[in-house]
Amino acid sequence: MNQYRKETVMQPTQDHFIKINNRKQLEISGVKEVDSFDNEEFLLETIMGYLIIRGENLQLKNLDVGSGSVLIKGKVYELSYVDEESEGKAKGFFSKIFK
Repeated sequence: MNQYRKETVMQPTQDHFIKINNRKQLEISGVKEVDSFDNEEFLLETIMGYLIIRGENLQLKNLDVGSGSVLIKGKVYELSYVDEESEGKAKGFFSKIFK
């Protein structure tokens, strides 16, 4: 009798979504931590990896740590994720931020 080992894959217990309204407002769920932010760039740790938001006149309008939701207003230019697979890029990026 063959026995198969059943491996469990850890699924996030919370959904991660981004809603953009006219490039002027971002609603993000699944946020674990706001690492840094200023009026041109936000660095958020989400359940799906680090998320970088770049723009102009960015403002943190609402942060609900209990539900992991964030509301950001301002003109959005770019959203990008930094994954573990691109660790070399991440180190370069983080070294620029935390000089």
